[in-house]
Amino acid sequence: MAAPLPLPPLDELLERARVVALPLATRFRGVVEREAVLFEGSAAHADGTPVWSEFSPFVEYRPAEAAAWLAAAIEYGFDPELERRLDGSVEVNATVPAVAADEVAGVLARYDGCRVVKVKVAERGQSLADDLARLEAVRDALPDARLRIDANAGWSSPEAVTALRAIAAAGIELEYAEQPVAGVEGLAEVRRAVPGVRIAADEAVRKADDPLAVARAGAADHVIVKAQPLGGVRRAAEVVAASGLTATVSSALDTSVGIVMGAQLAARLPEPRYAAGLATVSLFAADVVREPRRPVAGRIALAPAVPDEALLREHAAPAARRDWWLERIRDCWELLAR
Repeated sequence: MAAPLPLPPLDELLERARVVALPLATRFRGVVEREAVLFEGSAAHADGTPVWSEFSPFVEYRPAEAAAWLAAAIEYGFDPELERRLDGSVEVNATVPAVAADEVAGVLARYDGCRVVKVKVAERGQSLADDLARLEAVRDALPDARLRIDANAGWSSPEAVTALRAIAAAGIELEYAEQPVAGVEGLAEVRRAVPGVRIAADEAVRKADDPLAVARAGAADHVIVKAQPLGGVRRAAEVVAASGLTATVSSALDTSVGIVMGAQLAARLPEPRYAAGLATVSLFAADVVREPRRPVAGRIALAPAVPDEALLREHAAPAARRDWWLERIRDCWELLAR
């Protein structure tokens, strides 16, 4: 993975790094607190506002994978040539974690005006009946909303086929099913078995050595792209163009800083634009900006997200965790410098 521009000196990156730990309002991906590194970059917006960027690969990712996330943070925060729009907004979807059906309405209440809902399914320890109940609760709460599901590769191919057919039999129409199974071959198998459901690839794109393999194999109808895992805004936009498929821009449970990076990517994509998965700040109990980048009338603004100094101090990670993240930056920087 190459950096998008000459690397800033490591000492400068470490000096500019602010490590935060933010509580979540709802358990998501098995965590209740999200750690992230925020950089005040050397670039500035056209109006002079400083550019902040985010580095927040999940803690289990090894340096070889996390280095792409650092490349994205460097591109966004340090590249003076990167276009960063100050005005406008993009449509976003609500995200319902794998909660009980009776909790769905409370989750949806955090998403102002969203008319597209992504529902997490295939959670370990839960059943297809739990998934169906959750989907039906969403439909009851927002009968006119467009629905997506995201299995995070939690099903086997037979389980995915059974689940997608059961969802259709319940009268629930899906915009697409995101990563129902792992791997390109598995996606292709499910796509052939359930031709009435559009299949979207996420992990098979962002965690793959070759993010275009899924498109060449005809294994998906749609791709999910994220700015950080793919190495930056430019690279992610290139992947979408080269795939020839429609796309949704999503977040990786980012702070408001990372959400704006994703929104800038979403604004670059051609029509038809799908509601972006960038409303996940609604899952946070706290953020680093005074007005967290939550949806307003179903949309997220492209305006800069500049952290508040008092909030950065309030949510600063403990010293041991800060040291862990700074060492992680060193490891990733060294990989990018090769």
